[in-house]
Amino acid sequence: MGTVLLYVTTKDKAEARAIGRALVQARLVACVNIFDGMNSLYLWEDQVQDDQEAVLIAKTTEARVPDVVAAIQERHSYECPCIVTLPVTGGNPAFLQWIADTTQVQ
Repeated sequence: MGTVLLYVTTKDKAEARAIGRALVQARLVACVNIFDGMNSLYLWEDQVQDDQEAVLIAKTTEARVPDVVAAIQERHSYECPCIVTLPVTGGNPAFLQWIADTTQVQ
């Protein structure tokens, strides 16, 4: 079972914390990291937007991704939130096993 990181942008740190806490409590992810004060430049409805956001990075397994994405979408304030999955191709085997064990369906 592969390990993945989900990269998610949110409107602010409070939203990232609320989403992250729900994901961890539900054991959908093993851990989240939140980076506050990130600046985003992007096109939305043909206009360049320049906003401050927070980034949430969640650690989970490939099998949990559909449930994690659904849980984020339920709680996210954006119409079209950035939720992307990045495969983990290596790392500390003990840490990767901890992610798998923590997110295992009970």
